[in-house]
Amino acid sequence: MTTPGFDATTSSSFFFDEEHHMLRAQVRRFIEEEIKPHADVWEEEGATPRELLRKMGALGFFGVTYPHQFGGSDMDERATVVLAEELGRCTYAGVAITALVHTDMASVHIFNAGTDAQKQKYLPRVISGEIITAVGITEPDAGSDVKGIRTNARHEGDHYVLNGAKTFITNGVHGDVFCIAAKTDPQGAPSQSVTMFIVEKGMEGFSVSRSLKKHGWNSSDTAELSFVDVRVPQENVLGQEGRGFYEIMKNFQNERLVLGAMAMGEAQAALELTVQYTKDRKAFGEPLWAKQMIRTRLAELTSKVEAGRQMIYATAARSAMGESLVREVSMIKSYCGELVNEVMYACVQFHGGMGFMRESTIERMSRDARVQAIGGGATEVMLEEVAKRM
Repeated sequence: MTTPGFDATTSSSFFFDEEHHMLRAQVRRFIEEEIKPHADVWEEEGATPRELLRKMGALGFFGVTYPHQFGGSDMDERATVVLAEELGRCTYAGVAITALVHTDMASVHIFNAGTDAQKQKYLPRVISGEIITAVGITEPDAGSDVKGIRTNARHEGDHYVLNGAKTFITNGVHGDVFCIAAKTDPQGAPSQSVTMFIVEKGMEGFSVSRSLKKHGWNSSDTAELSFVDVRVPQENVLGQEGRGFYEIMKNFQNERLVLGAMAMGEAQAALELTVQYTKDRKAFGEPLWAKQMIRTRLAELTSKVEAGRQMIYATAARSAMGESLVREVSMIKSYCGELVNEVMYACVQFHGGMGFMRESTIERMSRDARVQAIGGGATEVMLEEVAKRM
């Protein structure tokens, strides 16, 4: 069911080419056939199965922006936005974030900062879904404040010895390759002392401390990670020593654009569900849709979502042309993270008691959406980034 007046292909032709519309249709079809019929089980199991991720890799979803030489499609940020928005629309945000962390928050560190040897070693398997990646920045005492991380790595011969902990790591339980931020110069300036490392599952001293249970995103696995004297080879340094902070900041821009698109996909799906529900559900002898207050509130929210969507599309198109858009991406992350929660609140309300039941789709979606105002840059931090540029 689609809300009147919304069609992703026709409403976005100004920003997208035919290949983007084809990608959207392919992802949407995959979701209907491979995700929606099975994802309730994955919610209970606490993870998205590797079999599904390999199917996504085989269809090219994990390589939309990576070069042909590694098995990718060599598209730009507009393709990333299409993928994220459609995965957000699937109504299972845990499945969506499992894939999007792999494609646009973790493996991008290897692509952006990796050596030719590192790219050749990892990216073909990233794109195929043979390996799944995660990124380790957040710690018990450091989230948006990247300069505050305490995990450290000291240089010993041809290795670094890594010690510390990471938390809230998506794909942390079942991931294979981890991009980990650690301090390599305890006495250096905070922005000059962080280095990124490639750490593989199975390295001695690296373990999953515990699997974390969450308020939402239950079909994604989330972990606390421990590093005790993990010997990381010199060749696993990502980029230059001491330049990790800047690599993290650079990649945050892509991550926040992706999360904004995912959030607007979630909001659109919630509105579609709720419009249909209010047309079907009768109260006081007529459909809820007959109530002007309900119609106008849903119309208002639809307008806000369309505004967010169009800003995302425009920003992706400008980014594809090489513009640096920290201000706009920060606006997107704050606006969309808050808006998706505003949408979910209203949609649960208009579902009435059914909106509070675990058996309803909107109940799950409302739980999943809450973190969109937190993860990848909390709203308050994003608004500070906007304020700095006013």
